[in-house]
Amino acid sequence: MKDQIKAYIESLVEAYVKENDVRGNEKVTKKIAAAAKRNAEIVKVKAITNITDKRQDDDHTYIKYDVHMQYLIKQKEKMYVEEQLEHHIASFYKNKLYDTREIEHEDIILNPEKTDADFSSVREDVRISYSYDRLKAVQYAERWWNSYNPAYKKFEVDCTNFISQCLHTGGAPMRGYPNKSQGWWMRGNSWSYSWSVANSLRLYLSTSKSGLQAREVSSPDELQLGDVICYDFQGDGRFDHNTIVTGKDAYGMPLVNAHTYNSRMRYWAYEDSSAYTPNIKYKFFTIIDNA
Repeated sequence: MKDQIKAYIESLVEAYVKENDVRGNEKVTKKIAAAAKRNAEIVKVKAITNITDKRQDDDHTYIKYDVHMQYLIKQKEKMYVEEQLEHHIASFYKNKLYDTREIEHEDIILNPEKTDADFSSVREDVRISYSYDRLKAVQYAERWWNSYNPAYKKFEVDCTNFISQCLHTGGAPMRGYPNKSQGWWMRGNSWSYSWSVANSLRLYLSTSKSGLQAREVSSPDELQLGDVICYDFQGDGRFDHNTIVTGKDAYGMPLVNAHTYNSRMRYWAYEDSSAYTPNIKYKFFTIIDNA
């Protein structure tokens, strides 16, 4: 069974560089098209497979496995590696593979906790000085993009928790404890909504005048390393996902790291995402030094 899974993944890898269709795999087509749209090419792909679970049901066997995808991207004279962790499940009947598919974990970012912080009554008269170390924030994002720091709680929808950790490592100060609906903080087994809920962090970055502060800019190319992008996939005004800028492509556009659907150096627009819709809206925040 392992050999059959291996053969499928090898055919998938080949499809990215030869642009062949693999069982009607829409994701391959979408990713190739998204790269071409920005004058980039996927020149090489590597996949590392790890079986995580196995279940037997009479003649049926179900195997869950992770695939660590690595894409070598060429754009003009620049080359870089984009990485993503995919979760798959393979179905066998009498030890013969009859179906394998990706578990679209990225879709769960569309169903976050529906509680938001309320910043309407927050006092902003206390100045908290800090200097934002962008390098440290990016180094943290690179270290933990595909794993979880045991010093923090891990969430099923972990994207905002991950971004908060990156910002805090960069020197952004917490404030507001113990009120979960105010400020931005995590302490022990308690945390503010803005620390862990995508839309709440977006609201906080839009309004905070003390502690962690940010300025909204109109274009992604204005962002620096360590800045934040917020995503409203449905375009309904409620933001679902957050990423941190960890690099730039050959045209100076952001490449980002993220959790939930763990990604590294992914192109910021997420046009190859299963959660992407034509109604998507973005907000771009550059973190302000307040030394």
